[in-house]
Amino acid sequence: MNEPVGSRQANLSRLLRIVHLEGPVSRATLTGATNLNRSTIADLVGDLVSLGLVEEHAPDPSRRVGRPSPLVAPHPRVAAIAVNPEVDAVTIATVGLDRRVSRRRRVEMTGLVSPERTTELIAEYIELQRDEGAGELALAGIGIAVPGLVRAADGLVRDAPHLKWTDIALREMVEAATGLHTVVGNDAGLGVVAEHLFGAARGVDDIVYLNGGASGIGGGLIVNGMPVAGASGYSGEFGQNRPGIASNDDRRASNGVLEDEVSQARLLAVLGRENADEPELARLLRTTRSADVADEIARQRRILSTALANAVNVLNPAVVVLGGFLAMLAADDPDALTRAVVAQTMHANGEDLEIRSAALAEDRLLIGAAEAAFAELLRDPAGATPT
Repeated sequence: MNEPVGSRQANLSRLLRIVHLEGPVSRATLTGATNLNRSTIADLVGDLVSLGLVEEHAPDPSRRVGRPSPLVAPHPRVAAIAVNPEVDAVTIATVGLDRRVSRRRRVEMTGLVSPERTTELIAEYIELQRDEGAGELALAGIGIAVPGLVRAADGLVRDAPHLKWTDIALREMVEAATGLHTVVGNDAGLGVVAEHLFGAARGVDDIVYLNGGASGIGGGLIVNGMPVAGASGYSGEFGQNRPGIASNDDRRASNGVLEDEVSQARLLAVLGRENADEPELARLLRTTRSADVADEIARQRRILSTALANAVNVLNPAVVVLGGFLAMLAADDPDALTRAVVAQTMHANGEDLEIRSAALAEDRLLIGAAEAAFAELLRDPAGATPT
């Protein structure tokens, strides 16, 4: 068989990655995208079908022009477990290779969750799926999005200050409890990858992403189309920067950092709530008619605009993406927020800037965590067959 471009493993990887990112796609599209001939594509797709990673469908009859080409889609049984431990809840979900979040469980916490309890919840979730008849799933692994510093070399959680986790070998703990390949990463770093591949910044090569969650504010960077993690994997901690606050009347924390001032906890407090998931918080901010709520939103937007302007001046992104409660702050008047940011940047840096809300909404960190879990399968489809 003639395979003019790369090895068989590389070609299987290329096809599976295209189907994962773009699917369903036709064989003709795969032929054009890879420069492989039609018979080679047919043979490689057959291998992926045999591995249980993709399935073929009849072409759409409404688009039939000339000889029809079968559609290739990710197999719905191939999935990863995605986890996001936070100070208010642990969220665990099943994310398909087709990017669909098919199951989700949010376990609210009355106190800080420990690494051991997080591991137990993951194992319980997987066992519950089996008991409920989801045993036909082929799991590629587990991805965990942690709100803290995660060492890129080995996934060690060096410091998740709001969870009070220090030097936690979470990957090893979860692998021992589940028997599944596990990847641990910073939540915002995984979130920016998800929004870059599938969300608000798809097709954009220079991105600043800020994630607002119960633990505070984290960030992720895409530069020239590539994630930038830093020397050890700790880049993007925008929430730890000292904010520029023009008026002392806006300051709430003496000598505080950005996430002390721009805070989900402060929004919940002014709403009279202790806890809320993202859809509920968004609804409350949208519907509550209160001067106190409006004033707090406006205060946080003023401080956020200066922080974003600093990031734009340093990094010159094409797009800034805001996730979590930061997207809710922007939603109050997105054009006004953009104008406030641009007014504080150098003219050339701000003239084409776009600020967008995360398109993947509450799924962004889970899809990012799943993407990390899928990485080995996408690299070597034949050698990393899901369990």
